[in-house]
Amino acid sequence: MITRFEELDWQATPIGELTLRRRTEPAVGREIYEVKLGDEYLMSSLFTVAEEELSHLGLAAVEGEDLTVLVGGLGLGYTAVAALRDKRVGALTVIDRLGAVIGWHERELLPVSPELVRDARTSLVEDDFFAVMRADPVGAHASYDAILLDVDHSPRHQLDPTHAPLYTADGLTRLARHLALRGVFALWSDDPPDGEFMATFTAVFDDGAAHVVDFDNPVTGGVSSNTVYVGRRRG
Repeated sequence: MITRFEELDWQATPIGELTLRRRTEPAVGREIYEVKLGDEYLMSSLFTVAEEELSHLGLAAVEGEDLTVLVGGLGLGYTAVAALRDKRVGALTVIDRLGAVIGWHERELLPVSPELVRDARTSLVEDDFFAVMRADPVGAHASYDAILLDVDHSPRHQLDPTHAPLYTADGLTRLARHLALRGVFALWSDDPPDGEFMATFTAVFDDGAAHVVDFDNPVTGGVSSNTVYVGRRRG
């Protein structure tokens, strides 16, 4: 099979050059979509299990109906669409700092874009998620039943140094103010469970857990894993 690359979009952004491309992947015999920031790979549609599990694990911990959900980081859209597939979700807000990423979905360039943008429950917002979480909860960002975050590689490896304060006890406490009573925060990480971060996480949230999500890696022929942290706001 001939490997074919097609650049679907390129834009300069505040955090570097952002590229969306489509290519064939010989290991699976199908087209995949990739996002690069400069020379760094950010995400690929070849691996979506953990992004979807971020929604599944986070929402499984939430009680009730007609849920309001906030997703931090739009990316290829798999976390957001997995949340929409939970029929209890009444409203989904996705915040992404990069208007280019929102534009990809509005132009329906990605496989799940139509399902995401054509759902009346969806609101896509161009903003800095981390700044929103630092601010006092007001208006539309006052109270969520669940907040699902997938932006940085891990609590230790951020895309931008300004994100680091969120992963401290003070930053998590500020985020928790945006949750409804007993609301749930779930966080994706590319690293194995981090004991030091987990101690900070459980100091702020009840029922804290670090779920290891394993998935087949067709490129290596082995199994890879990510981590999803889940915790509940204290009442």
